[in-house]
Amino acid sequence: MKKDRTERIRARYDRISPYYDIMEMLLEKVVFSRWRRRVFDSLDGDSILEVGVGTGKNVDFYPVGKSLTAIDFSKGMLARARSKAENKKVKVDLVDMDVQDLHFDDQCFDTIVGTFVFCSVPDPIRGLREIKRVCKRDGKIILLEHVRPGGTLLGKVFDFLNPIIVKLMGVNINRNTVENIKRAGLHVLEEKNLFRDVVKLVVANP
Repeated sequence: MKKDRTERIRARYDRISPYYDIMEMLLEKVVFSRWRRRVFDSLDGDSILEVGVGTGKNVDFYPVGKSLTAIDFSKGMLARARSKAENKKVKVDLVDMDVQDLHFDDQCFDTIVGTFVFCSVPDPIRGLREIKRVCKRDGKIILLEHVRPGGTLLGKVFDFLNPIIVKLMGVNINRNTVENIKRAGLHVLEEKNLFRDVVKLVVANP
C-alpha cells in the first residue's frame, strides 16, 4: 500500500514538473526565496544533503566549496533541477532517490536540509528516520515546512481542503510536521514561526 501511494505521488510530480515553477512563481519571488536563503546561510560542515530537491529552487543558494548531494524521487523534477545546476555551473551530485529509502551509509552527512518536503512524503516518519540515520551524530538537520495551523477554525479549514490538494498535487497541507520530527527520534533545537504558525523553520539533530 505504501509503495502504491509513493508511486501515485511520484507520478503527480512527474506530471506537474513542467509547470511547477510557474505555479509558485509569485510566492517564490515574494517570500519563499527569502526563507530558502535563510536555510542555506546556516549550513555547517563540508558534506551537505538536500532531500526533495524538486525543480532545483535552492540551487541559487548552494554554498561554494561544499560537497553537495541532492535527491528527489521524481525524474521530471530532477531533470529540471539538473538543468538549473548546469546553467549556473553549480557542482552538485543529483540523484534519483526516495527519502524514505536512502542509499547512503550511516552518519555520512554534516548537514541535511529540506524545504517544503515532508508535506508530500507518503510516510514522513520513515523519511525523517532515514535522514536521522545518515546525519552525523554531531550534525544538523534544517527543515523549512508548512504545517497545520494550531487555531481550531483555520486548522479545520486546512483539514477540509487537504484531500483536494493531495489529489491535485500530492501535498498535505495539514501535517503536524514538528510532532513527526519528534516522533522520528530527532531532537528539536530550534523552532521558528516564519508566517504565523503555518510556515516553520526547524533545526534538529539526531
